[in-house]
Amino acid sequence: MTVIRLAVLLVALTAAAPLPAETRPPVSQSEISLSFAPVVKAAAPAVVNIYATRVVESRISPFAGDPFFDRLFRDFGATRPEVQNSLGSGVIVSADGLVVSNYHVVDAATEITVVLQDRREYRAEVILADKVNDLAVLRLDGADRLPVLPFRDSDGVEVGDLVLAIGNPFGIGQTVSMGIISALARSSISVGDGHGYFLQTDAAINPGNSGGALVDAAGQLVGINTAILTQSGGSNGVGFAIPSNLVRAVVAQAQAGATRFQRPWAGVSGQGVDGGMAESLGLPVPEGVIFSELHPESPFATAGLRPGDVVVRLDGVPVNSPAEMIFRMSARGVGATLEVDYLRDGAPQVASVSLIAPPDTPARDTRRIGAGSALAGLQIARINPAVIAEYDLPLQAEGVVVTGAEDWAAQAGLRVGDVLLAINGARVMTPDDTERAATERSRNWAIDLIRQGQPLRLRFRI
Repeated sequence: MTVIRLAVLLVALTAAAPLPAETRPPVSQSEISLSFAPVVKAAAPAVVNIYATRVVESRISPFAGDPFFDRLFRDFGATRPEVQNSLGSGVIVSADGLVVSNYHVVDAATEITVVLQDRREYRAEVILADKVNDLAVLRLDGADRLPVLPFRDSDGVEVGDLVLAIGNPFGIGQTVSMGIISALARSSISVGDGHGYFLQTDAAINPGNSGGALVDAAGQLVGINTAILTQSGGSNGVGFAIPSNLVRAVVAQAQAGATRFQRPWAGVSGQGVDGGMAESLGLPVPEGVIFSELHPESPFATAGLRPGDVVVRLDGVPVNSPAEMIFRMSARGVGATLEVDYLRDGAPQVASVSLIAPPDTPARDTRRIGAGSALAGLQIARINPAVIAEYDLPLQAEGVVVTGAEDWAAQAGLRVGDVLLAINGARVMTPDDTERAATERSRNWAIDLIRQGQPLRLRFRI
């Protein structure tokens, strides 16, 4: 009986054992080689080279080349115009000649030439510029029926997805490099005027690739290549791309006639929840963005949120930094409604937030102080939510902000973005107050203000 059982067990184990791998020669071309040539053939014609010319003022010093005086008088002398050329890449996003690229590729350009893969050339002009997101939309003069690169939903991109970077590195001509998506939600690097939100890739990206396409294996646009992390000036396997969902929102506004990208206004201050904060809040894991301040007119305040609330998801997508929040809002656009999941005292809550532009009320009442004043050349405006957003002021700023400083105002040390508090001891809360105080007759002047969050007093004598 025992022998029979052992025999049965041996047969069962033998049947369950894996079969040896089959070895045979490849029988088709697809099994012999893997090629991305069909993807490149479909996508590459929609990626262009951009040549931008700009004129800058360079200073001429009579002491140039002198080993001693050149260092002492490096800022001395007149200026002369100097022509600079830059190169980059772009992506055709509409058949009638709309091209999206990086803002830094075409910034201050006086002449822009766009060259297609088939060597056709077009003059181009910038129709929308967004320095904050480092994006620009160009229109090609006289273009029609051009190849277009379709957008992919960048929220569907995952780490490990295969991608191709197409651009014009070092100006050597259109080049394709392959890699994968290395990380999502990178928001710790600075591009443009602030911290953005990027896809990270190990596909080789070099100078000249800026503004080029990052496409998936189906030839769809997942991002615009914008930056590299490097110490040598070349690709070290860490490149960053602006996600296609934000690019699509910028292009849509350009097609609607906008010249500047209108991003929704959050009207909040906050920070990502770290490990120590999560422990003090009683959260099982660090997640979300905790609000510290809300402007009274913030759409989040209108929806019922308040300081101390932790936003964990927008439209079901996790957010863990202020940059991620701004990205999600910008991709949806003004007029959309977001479903916000947040925690209050550890309890889950849900709210609907209507995305709005920063209110430009009360009226900013822009003024300029004329000649005859010690502050001649000073331009001011009343602070409101739109002004706060435009000049990146503290959320609770109020009163009057400097919007321009020339002539005597510049010599006095005033700068754009200064929030005025008092002039010669007189409190200023409105443009009328400022104009009245600035036209007083006095030889000794003292101006109290807030600059980049710090109190400051300027003193001078005339």
